[in-house]
Amino acid sequence: MKTFIILGDSITDCSRNRDDIDSMGMGYPAIVAATIGTQYPQKFKFINEGISGDRIVDVYARIKRDILNQKPDYLSILIGVNDVWHELNDENGVAAPKFEKIYSMLIEEIKEELPEIKIFLLEPFVTPGTGTDKYIDTFRSEIKLRSEAVQRIADKFDLTFIPLQKVFDEAMTKAPASYWTRDGVHPSTEGHGLIARELTAAVL
Repeated sequence: MKTFIILGDSITDCSRNRDDIDSMGMGYPAIVAATIGTQYPQKFKFINEGISGDRIVDVYARIKRDILNQKPDYLSILIGVNDVWHELNDENGVAAPKFEKIYSMLIEEIKEELPEIKIFLLEPFVTPGTGTDKYIDTFRSEIKLRSEAVQRIADKFDLTFIPLQKVFDEAMTKAPASYWTRDGVHPSTEGHGLIARELTAAVL
């Protein structure tokens, strides 16, 4: 059985029970596990390692416990929005150059320890919403910088990059932003469905 770790912030965490390793939360990780697990029974063990509030520096700080020690065969990472949001709200974000530097270090160390691992990097995204409207122009420009960084890292290490901003932008031509995210950052059930669809397609 292959181990698949799904890593990220609150978008990934999504109310999982951290005392239960089998808890996938109520977001896209659960949808991915259900979809792939249905098609390939007993082939994958999915583990949700999302932690609400995480920035790239927090993910890097837990690399050994949550990634290397578990020796996953597959890993997906969705991180970046808090690196912007925490700066706007609390002046505790991670600037784009440092974001790229730490993210690159994270991937390099994972690849050194687990050379056969398959890694999927999901693009951070933002939509209009109650949590973002006040700073929407800054949000978009700063998220774009981090999205470009994630794509460069994917190219550098020959990893799969999964675009999400254009997915949400296209979805908003069919329904308003409030249908896809609750506040511009945290997806609705339907928004989680969009993320799960893209990650599942990349894996399969």
